[in-house]
Amino acid sequence: MFIKYIVVGALAFAMLSGCSDNSSSNTTASAKVDQSKSSADLGKNAIQVGKDYHSFANPESIKVTHLSLDLTVDFSKKVLLGTAQLDFQRVDPKATQLILDTRDLTIEGVTSMGKVINYDLANADSFLGAALTIEIPADANSVVISYQTSPNASGVQWLTPEQTAGKKHPFLFTQAQAIHARSFIPLQDSPQVRMTYEAIIRTPKELLAVMSASNEPDTERDGVYEFSMPQAIPSYLIALAVGDLHFKSMGERTGVYSEKGILNAAAEEFSDTESMLIATEKAFGPYSWDRYDLLILPPSFPFGGMENPRLSFITPTVIAGDKSLVSLIAHELAHSWSGNTVTNATWRDLWLNEGFTTYLTYRIMQMIYGDERFEMEAVLGRQDLQADIDSLPANDQIMAIDLRGRDPDAVFSNIPYEKGALFLRELEHKVGRENFDQFLLGYFEKFAFKSITTDQFVNYLEQTLLKDHSAVLSKQRIEQWIFQPGVPADAPIPESYAFSVVDEARDAWLAGSIQAGEIDSEKWVVHQWLYFLNNMPEKLSQEQLVDLDKAFSLTSSKNNEIAHSWLLISVNNWYQPAFTRLHDYLTSIGRNKLVKPLYKALSQTPEGKVMAQKAFAEAKAGYHPLTVKTNEGFVQ
Repeated sequence: MFIKYIVVGALAFAMLSGCSDNSSSNTTASAKVDQSKSSADLGKNAIQVGKDYHSFANPESIKVTHLSLDLTVDFSKKVLLGTAQLDFQRVDPKATQLILDTRDLTIEGVTSMGKVINYDLANADSFLGAALTIEIPADANSVVISYQTSPNASGVQWLTPEQTAGKKHPFLFTQAQAIHARSFIPLQDSPQVRMTYEAIIRTPKELLAVMSASNEPDTERDGVYEFSMPQAIPSYLIALAVGDLHFKSMGERTGVYSEKGILNAAAEEFSDTESMLIATEKAFGPYSWDRYDLLILPPSFPFGGMENPRLSFITPTVIAGDKSLVSLIAHELAHSWSGNTVTNATWRDLWLNEGFTTYLTYRIMQMIYGDERFEMEAVLGRQDLQADIDSLPANDQIMAIDLRGRDPDAVFSNIPYEKGALFLRELEHKVGRENFDQFLLGYFEKFAFKSITTDQFVNYLEQTLLKDHSAVLSKQRIEQWIFQPGVPADAPIPESYAFSVVDEARDAWLAGSIQAGEIDSEKWVVHQWLYFLNNMPEKLSQEQLVDLDKAFSLTSSKNNEIAHSWLLISVNNWYQPAFTRLHDYLTSIGRNKLVKPLYKALSQTPEGKVMAQKAFAEAKAGYHPLTVKTNEGFVQ
């Protein structure tokens, strides 16, 4: 998932995986992670490697291998209803129970081989949902569950026609990462359980359904759509969207879906996607997923992007008109190798998805756009990482984080993304790029379509790079990166000459030796503007703010990332001329990484909280449930 965005100094990369831009969730309350142990008990014991503490499922006994969905999309009731057939294999031949994850699902019945069978739906945990235990007949290898979702399902957003770009038809999209698939499908909702799937989706005839599966760009709109995903994927990569969608090709294997009003702009903005795909294949091995298409969602989508295989879900906030924010596309594409093909086994291991993907994102951007852009984005990413290190508790600075008793959404920060990428960059510097690229090729091949733990990765590293380059690598240093907080001393320090001129201009302006209008910024790119704004001192005078705004029209910037940085400065310095734009911004965008810092900043003063409450009340109906959950604490 590309969850990354510019707050204190980084360009949006990602997210998601997944899923979250990359900031910790507000939810930190304890909850039981299995039905026999409390979070307090868990805290006293060592982590059991490979155990998914965020799933009730029992794949060690019975493991789901294939999912068949037949669902009707009911916009009037805001529910999905129908059946889920789960095919499984008995890992333990004596096993008699299949345990699934659910959240707020109404289970109407369970059958196997045409006969009704017994099941039990447990009481719900505060954020893990409820275990569904099914008694399996001795000769059965599948079950069929009839169910429907709740209108408030955490992984589903229903938009009215007024909340879409076209204003004529409703819209639905799902977001399964981290553990929200269980809110719209009863399944083993753990990244270590991979399954193939197929689906029949029934919709109003005027709408088009698309999924993270095989999509036919020229399919007939008839209200019944069939999908197949032949590669085994984890549950968090199952995705569905339904709306007045249209398609435009961007290359032989790439295209974009969106509402008609933004289709051409999206296709133009992301026209380099095919080139990215070709370059990544050349460097890191074959693309395993047939097509790579993009779905541009309404502005309420809570993340930058989500790497759903074959069809990445993308926020419209990165359509800037100059391709300045397309690193997000590179990030979601890179997940096709790191995350979708080689997957973290538990949410403790998220850095295996996001650290590798962020590293690959930088490499893709370098291959397509050159060294200067690569260097600028690396510097911004390092600043973003430092901001989280400065603000997060020590335990949350660890790449292999202990999430027991916590909402797994809390894993999403710059630690798995940027710290993970910086760790891999150090390995590259130590052994040389050619050797490291060979290691990556071998890694993606060995673990293809598998879900692995941090410990498996370390063991593989010992057998490969550590063994071949023992003179420059040490296991102690590697374990420091992965299992200790902060960034080790002497880590790589990205640098960019393009930012030197920005530093000189900012320093001269702050010293009062020049006015803002005298800054020679005509050739600055978006990254330089972000670096300019995000490295301002915490406090600026009203005169300085007026000078900046008059010279550069920052309050009316059309670039969502620049606008975010400026609005954050405006809140922290109470620059009232920007507040109308601030309100419009908060009520028109649901991307968490853009709105959360603004709500947080507003909540620091009584006057600001009133503004936040007004914006939140107006926007709440159109926000995704995750955006509501993340920000409602700031307005209470």
